[in-house]
Amino acid sequence: MSNIQLLVLDIDGTLSGRSNQIEPVVLQAIQAAQAKGIQVAIATGRMYCAALRFHQAVRSTLPLMSYQGALIKDPLTQRIHRHSPLSRQHTLKLLEHLAPLEAEQALSIHLYIDDQLHVREIIADTKDYAARSQIQPVTAGDLRTFINQNPLLEITKLLALSRCPEVVQTLLSELRQYYSPADLYFTSSVSTFFEATDPQANKGAAVKSLAEDLLGLSAAQVMTIGDNFNDLEMIQYAGIGVAMGEAPDEVKAAADWIAPSVEQHGVAAAIEKFLL
Repeated sequence: MSNIQLLVLDIDGTLSGRSNQIEPVVLQAIQAAQAKGIQVAIATGRMYCAALRFHQAVRSTLPLMSYQGALIKDPLTQRIHRHSPLSRQHTLKLLEHLAPLEAEQALSIHLYIDDQLHVREIIADTKDYAARSQIQPVTAGDLRTFINQNPLLEITKLLALSRCPEVVQTLLSELRQYYSPADLYFTSSVSTFFEATDPQANKGAAVKSLAEDLLGLSAAQVMTIGDNFNDLEMIQYAGIGVAMGEAPDEVKAAADWIAPSVEQHGVAAAIEKFLL
């Protein structure tokens, strides 16, 4: 019998696929786990407001871990358990580094402030992203000027979106040489997303905080399921770490089990195997 007390789920590529919804078979498996007393939490790179409907769909009573764990907030009480914003200095340096690529239209930059998406201008990529996230972006003009004119802003996350995965890979390798892991945390939740957060903000640290500090559990009592590089730390942390079938090889290598793909209801298969 499994001694798992906490199940933590990623959203995109894990809980939801092309439909941008949780399929009934997956929801039924989650409810069956909850009926056995297992608590369920969400850990996502999404904005808090864009993740809320998934948190509600799985009927989680726990804080929601959004922005890779940079914001951990309880939807029931509105209490913020943790907010780890980027430093202004690092954000401005990153924007400087990304400016030439943005000028060439090789990428578009997203800044997340107060759970709102701020962009220089709304382009086709922004519209697609906003439609999937079901949010309304804010046009802020030049983002460096915007930050300098608003000294009290707290920037939760920076994301650079490119249609070319090679641009994202190059950025990740370049900036990891320039910054240490103590400065910034870099990851990718989709091959076309470059993401930067405070070094304390990753899903592994968020899940550890939720499990140990809030629930008094050990890593051995936690199961996590994810599909991409931003899930790596929580998959490594958990007693049972599951990677989805379409996860990159490095993520699969860190997992205890490889589930079927999201379109084949991999979460339901993992729950069936380990928890039911």
